[in-house]
Amino acid sequence: MTVAPLLTRALLYGAIVAVAVAVVAGTAGWLASGLPGLLGGLLGAALSAVFLGLTAVSMLVAGRVTRGDAGNPLFFGIVLGVWVLKLVAFVVAAILTRNWDAVDPVVFFWAVIAAVLGSLIGDIVALARTRIPYVSDIELPGDPPKVR
Repeated sequence: MTVAPLLTRALLYGAIVAVAVAVVAGTAGWLASGLPGLLGGLLGAALSAVFLGLTAVSMLVAGRVTRGDAGNPLFFGIVLGVWVLKLVAFVVAAILTRNWDAVDPVVFFWAVIAAVLGSLIGDIVALARTRIPYVSDIELPGDPPKVR
């Protein structure tokens, strides 16, 4: 059993949300404060997409490395390792952009909030629409016998 279809659909929906947030936040930022607002909206959407996408990608990679065994400690090591890298990268990005005059911090903040909420909604929709079998290795009447 694999959750790859769910994660790839969540990545697709997350990318769509990130593009939509980039367009809306970039336009609103441009109208509100010019170039710094545009950059704040685009940077907020881009950073959110990267950070949120890394979680699904790390689970896909971990699933492939462990051949679908989610109980394998290596699976958790990969996912947790990527999470720690995301945390460090977020702190570094926050420090670097804190006093950066080229980015409007208010537009940046609201773009990040919108991208995170939109991505969560996309994850819920992906979960609701993806068909994942929860029973495996059964034989139905009329199926050819399995060779083991």
